[in-house]
Order: sequence, then C-alpha cells, then structure tokens
Amino acid sequence: MNLTPGKLWGMRRMADAKGIFKMTAVDQRPPIKGPIAQALDVAEAPWDEVARFKRLLIETLQPGSTALLLDPHFAIPHAIDVMSPEKGLVVTLEDSVFEETPGGRLSDSIDDWSVNKIKRMGGDAVKVLAWYRPDATPEVCRAQQDYVKRVGAACARFDIPFLFELLVYPLAADADQTRDYVEMQGKNTDHVLASVAEFAKPDYGVDVFKLESPVAAAAADGSAGVQDAFDEMGRLAGRPWVMLSAGAGQAEFRRILEHAFRAGASGFLAGRAIWLDAFRAYPDWDAIRQGLSGGAVAYLDEIGALADAQATPWNAHPVFGGEAGFRPADASFRHQYAEM
Repeated sequence: MNLTPGKLWGMRRMADAKGIFKMTAVDQRPPIKGPIAQALDVAEAPWDEVARFKRLLIETLQPGSTALLLDPHFAIPHAIDVMSPEKGLVVTLEDSVFEETPGGRLSDSIDDWSVNKIKRMGGDAVKVLAWYRPDATPEVCRAQQDYVKRVGAACARFDIPFLFELLVYPLAADADQTRDYVEMQGKNTDHVLASVAEFAKPDYGVDVFKLESPVAAAAADGSAGVQDAFDEMGRLAGRPWVMLSAGAGQAEFRRILEHAFRAGASGFLAGRAIWLDAFRAYPDWDAIRQGLSGGAVAYLDEIGALADAQATPWNAHPVFGGEAGFRPADASFRHQYAEM
C-alpha cells in the first residue's frame, strides 16, 4: 500500500506526531437536530441552535483532538473560524438522509457537495458513512458498493485520504427496525466482519476505516471470545482503522477501545461518547458549556491517554511494510502526477 503525497500529508494531518488518531466527530446531524427539536417542541431544529452547539464543541474539544470531523451544513459555515489550523480537518460527504427501501438502505452524498469541494476548501480527508448489510438485496448491496467505489475514485483523483465509516443496520423486516443513528440491537458479528471484508478490497480505495464494535457495546467485556472478534476485524481491515462510538456510553466505549487497541487500531473518531452527557442539558447553554469543559474534556483526555499507551501508530501498520511514506527516486514523479 503506497501513499501518494496528498494522501500521506492528509494522514499525517489527522494524527499526532506519533501517528495516533484522536479525532472528535462534530458532523452529527439527526443525533443533534432531533433532541433540539424535541426540547423546543418544533418540527425542525433551528439552524442557529444546531450551529451554536457545534461551535461550542469545536471550541471546547479541539485542544484534546488531533483532528475534527465537520459537516458543511452547520459546523463549517458557523465555526470553521474558531477551529485551530494546527488540527486536521476531516469533512463529511454523505447525506444524513438515506433512502429506506424494502431491500435495504441507499446512501448518497450531500447535494451540491463533492470530494473536489472538500479538497478545494482545505480538507485533509473525506469521510463517508455507508449503511451496509451483506444480506440486503443484491441490488441494494451493489448500489452501496458502487457509491463507495465512486467516492474512492474521486479521492484518488484529488489525492486526499478516504476515511470510510461502516455501520450495519436493521432491515425493514427486522424486529428492532429503527432509523436512528444508534447501535443496532441484536447486531450480528458476522455481518460486521463480512462488511469489512468487502470494503477492504482494493477497488474501493479506502485509506482508513472507521469501524463499529463487532459485538454489542455492552458485550465488550474483555473476554477472549470478544477479543477474537476484534482481532479478526483488524485482520480483515488490512489498513489503519479507528473506532467509532455509535452512541455507546463512556464506560462501554472505553472497554471497546481496549479491545480495539489490542487488535491494532490506531485511535478513535468518536462523538457522542465524548459530548452526549453534556448535551443532555439542552437548552441550558451554561450547563452544556460546563459539562463540555468538565466531564467531556476529562473523558477525551482519558481515552486519548489510553490511545497513546496502547494504539498502533497508523504509519506502523503492517500494510506499509514497516515504513509509510512517499519517497520517489527522483523528481520525475511530477510527470505522472495528474492534474485534477
């Protein structure tokens, strides 16, 4: 797995000097918009309320983060001016509104948004979440695969890292069907592992995986059987990977990270596990700020220290053969470096 100069630079920007990813997600839309709308008893959360919370997240949590994941709806237009240029900038591409069909979910990009625009605005990486069930209908699986391939090809064209997030979900016929952005009840480990195996194929162009726990968060108990599932997930990924929190509680997510780091994960990209407790105080902005600057910052520091101690540096992943870099023999690389 060789890195081009743009991908190498973006990977380095997302991590700390030792190659560990400690990234905070601020791109959530339904998990923030929904509670705000409910608290205000309105059909749609006011734009300025959502944007205000995201600005507060960036101001409060960026000191303990190596990179931040922002969205073009709220976080970028309202808060990019307070984001430190010392932090990596990951930008989301996928629309939070997906199409639910009898055969499974279909993902697509935000309207009038693209890999090209993310690169132009100075993004260090493109993040895409794709819902996936290997037992969805063949048509749905093919559509999701084609979507991810298109994104991977665009990231290669514009020479920017592709950070790919996978989530299994309940099909329409499942008893625990929900459209919420939460861990699927009754999650099947085999579905998670099969999904990782599919998108680890080289034709998808994934540079970093953002993965969910292969077992239910509450089942991540430190046992050998659970560790086996994490080990297999890391083996199948075959490249640097980080853990997502999927709404897990703080104690649960810490246990998940311990499993993941033993399996070779290079860090985390998490949101609600860090800031959800503080957000529950909405619309009390003083209480939210206090919760973020207190408990959220302390938790981010805690899992950051855990990553420092146990995570595998991304550039030490075996896929790079011991050294990740861009070192052409001479200056001739520029002749093959295509124009965008």
